[in-house]
Amino acid sequence: MPIELNTPLSHQTAMLLLLAVPIACIAWTVTHEEVFREPREFCKSRSQSCHRLVERKFFYLFTCEYCFSHYVSALALFLFRFQLLYAGWRGYVVAWFALVWVANVYMSVFNRLRLEIKHENVEIAVEQTRLPEPATQDASKR
Repeated sequence: MPIELNTPLSHQTAMLLLLAVPIACIAWTVTHEEVFREPREFCKSRSQSCHRLVERKFFYLFTCEYCFSHYVSALALFLFRFQLLYAGWRGYVVAWFALVWVANVYMSVFNRLRLEIKHENVEIAVEQTRLPEPATQDASKR
């Protein structure tokens, strides 16, 4: 498969990894964070209650980070004209799917990190409830 772009592959790879960061950030924020909770809940209820399939799918995309990342990636491609491996429409298609994949890897890593932090905080809280207070230990020794 010949590379038809003049841009070095290392530069294309760096651009891919860097462009996926804001895509992941936007997709995660819209679909998970508290700042968009009300619109997301509205979209969730509409995705379950609309009668037309197109309407249900339209509203669902705002509740799913994987689905939403496709649209954010398409917008990024439009704004930055990023192409991967090939010039023209083939480069845009390859870049689109690559950006979606890398952004979803980033979101998975971020989600895993958040779960581990939450798990550690729960373990610390449980440990603190089990251990007696240092002042009560000193008082009981007297």
